Amino acid sequence: MIKKHLLKMFPLAVIAVLAACGTSEGNGTGTNPANTEETAIQEDRTLTIANNADPVSLDPQLVNEGASALINTQIYETLVSRDVDMNIIPGLATDWEQIDELTWEFHLRQGVYFHNGEPFTAKDVEFTLSRALESPVAAAILGMIDPDGFEVVDEHTIRISTLEPFAPLLANLGHSTSFIVSRAAVEEAGSSEAFAEHPIGTGPFKFISRTRGENIVLERFEGYHGETPQIAGIVYRIIPEATSRLFSLENGEVDIAFGVAPSDARRIEQDENLTLLSRQNTAVSYIGFNNQMAPFDDVRVRQAFNYAVDLEGIIASLLEGFGEPALGPLASTLPMASIDVEVYGFDQERARELLAEAGIEEGFEVTIWTDQSETNRNIVTAVANQLGQVGINVSIEQFEWAAYISALDEGNHQMFIMGWTPVTGDADNALFPLFHSSQWGAPGNRSLFANDEVDALIEEARTTFDESRRAELYHQLQELLIEEAPWVFLHNGTTLHATRSDVHGYVPRLNGQQDLSGVYFR
Repeated sequence: MIKKHLLKMFPLAVIAVLAACGTSEGNGTGTNPANTEETAIQEDRTLTIANNADPVSLDPQLVNEGASALINTQIYETLVSRDVDMNIIPGLATDWEQIDELTWEFHLRQGVYFHNGEPFTAKDVEFTLSRALESPVAAAILGMIDPDGFEVVDEHTIRISTLEPFAPLLANLGHSTSFIVSRAAVEEAGSSEAFAEHPIGTGPFKFISRTRGENIVLERFEGYHGETPQIAGIVYRIIPEATSRLFSLENGEVDIAFGVAPSDARRIEQDENLTLLSRQNTAVSYIGFNNQMAPFDDVRVRQAFNYAVDLEGIIASLLEGFGEPALGPLASTLPMASIDVEVYGFDQERARELLAEAGIEEGFEVTIWTDQSETNRNIVTAVANQLGQVGINVSIEQFEWAAYISALDEGNHQMFIMGWTPVTGDADNALFPLFHSSQWGAPGNRSLFANDEVDALIEEARTTFDESRRAELYHQLQELLIEEAPWVFLHNGTTLHATRSDVHGYVPRLNGQQDLSGVYFR
């Protein structure tokens, strides 16, 4: 392996467009200007956005994936939130204090109502977090909360206790699985599945309708406690192909396109009717192995695959320079991530040596799974070609997004491509769900990785409040996981979105929970 000291890259210098928006105290979105400029804000217009995937569920406690979080962020709110620079700010809680190493007290915002007219109280917080503890997906984020550790002091004050000291608690309460739901609405629905069909939150937009595989319609919530959005609503369209999303943007059929293909970036820059938004985020893209399946239960095979892949070439040719080679499992934008680590270089001779040491110098056949993302398809195609050069015969199987997640959770895959965005902004969210042996499957560890030393380091880091000690532990984990190679570590993420030129106030979030409440037309 070789030592890499990597710099963040912003190839098109488009990050400057982000500086135009400030932050508001309530939700961290761009503040809406007064209607005193030459062109008035068009508050009766509906924002249409295009994304590549249909959300798995609109019940936030059932799911932890980006397409669902994008919609749920508009409908629901958390106790604490993040501003555009990932600083923790008040959400449904106005302030909080740590009583002791196990207990936190939260003072809740008053005058807040759910979309069904019910007032928001501490009982809704207790109900939401209790149901989260019963969900394997949400428990990966909130499982350190004591099921009996809720004390409703009054309607707008609640104490939450953990089973052990838990350093990431505050950060994790801003995660998408922590969105507060209406107790009355869930109980009236009768089941989580029924509630997901008619979700009720306190957010700036309320749910109107959903046509699976096509669109989701939201409407501005006039009773919102914060700054009322200056758009009438949102139509979320599912358009799997990046080229089709761009055509729809160019034709004015959508106002924002998420997931722009890197190859289209310069085309967007040259169109005076469009604006490209680029921002390095907290995501890491990877190709995961099924670590319980031969030959990937042999670390030499996993390391060989890392040596066989030309990351620099992939980033230069397929990502047009957007992104940087991954420094293991932690993006360089995450606090406590280390850039002083040894990473794999492109060395196919070393890959062949490791495969020979593992007794499979003749090579073997393997299948890589991918979703419908054009970028992911291109990457796995390039990886397949490079692996072929060291004797690995690779086939590719593609899935629609929801089916992809479901199939991966069953654990019958050999290899798969995926990205993970630590929504909380804490390194624990990049490591515990993905690598702790208790989190196999839906919680996040779809590579079915298990290592006692990794488990112990993760557990110590999440129960340690001393930040310098936590940083040391995460550095050890970063180095150990690079050595164990449960993944082919690909690249750190760069958010690439595009808008029509009359769309203002949108700032991509580092953690992927894109807040659209500050968007307006002018």
